[in-house]
Amino acid sequence: MMVIACPFCGPRPEIEFSYGGDASLSRPPEDGKQEAYLDYLYLRDNPRGWHEELWVHRHGCGAWISLRRHTVTHEIGTCRYAGDARRPGGGEEQGR
Repeated sequence: MMVIACPFCGPRPEIEFSYGGDASLSRPPEDGKQEAYLDYLYLRDNPRGWHEELWVHRHGCGAWISLRRHTVTHEIGTCRYAGDARRPGGGEEQGR
């Protein structure tokens, strides 16, 4: 079982969270090519190793968090509030 360090509630078991998707994706512009938008909606990589992910603390504070997780070992590197995750230097990191 993974233990995720919520920036607001502290370490909690993964059953309190729901996976929200790949945190490294960015939405293409609305006036861009349709193929780029379809790729954004339906195509995903299946990385082996460290990956940036979005999770929501569904059975806790309800915050969206961005965490760095190793997809093979499920080790969690960093965890921060997603509202600040996309700003350079934003978010308070909590290692495990």
